Amino acid sequence: MKVIIIGGGKVGYYLVRTLIEHGHEPTVIESNRAVCEHMANEMDIPIICGDATRLEVLEAAEIENSNALISVTGSDETNLIVCQLAKKKFAVEKTIAKSNNPKNVPIMQALGIDNVINSTNSIASLIEREVDTSRIKQLLSLNKGEVTLFEVQLPENFVYDGKMLMEIKLPLLFNIVSITRNGCLIIPRGQSMLRSGDKLLVIADSNTVKELKSVLKLKD
Repeated sequence: MKVIIIGGGKVGYYLVRTLIEHGHEPTVIESNRAVCEHMANEMDIPIICGDATRLEVLEAAEIENSNALISVTGSDETNLIVCQLAKKKFAVEKTIAKSNNPKNVPIMQALGIDNVINSTNSIASLIEREVDTSRIKQLLSLNKGEVTLFEVQLPENFVYDGKMLMEIKLPLLFNIVSITRNGCLIIPRGQSMLRSGDKLLVIADSNTVKELKSVLKLKD
């Protein structure tokens, strides 16, 4: 997944490291040249030095080819403007903004940002649950957030196409609740087969998105 991160401060740096570890392709836009040079010396990724509210800077970062944009600068105004440009001008699918002032959260949400986060920990969690893969989406948190109901979209040419669940040997920490195929709901059993294009409802520990993706051999 191609992700553009606006802001190369501590939060941006942490997010870049997280995305790289998960196999994604981040690009950073940062206005401070010294910060850009520091990140360029440590990471082998595209780093654009410039004002992210300018269209030509976003275009230089190849925003039209990105799947998500995360703006984590120290300015809520900048974060809002960049996310609005990404969504309205370039049709970026997912926009996430850091809100430095909690009072700005509902305003930024009302103005079209997909997710507005007010803490570094929440952003990290959001990356794990939403940005980490476009094929796995969190639907519902249960038991005070310990367990989550996920929707999993199986791709075309799914590696386990035609395989029975008993053959895949899913870990006990995952439980497939249902399979939807061609508009029909299937209650899975051990002999139930998975097919390319199936949509699964999976209940699992909230912190196991990466493992779920690995077990099902899903790619972004």
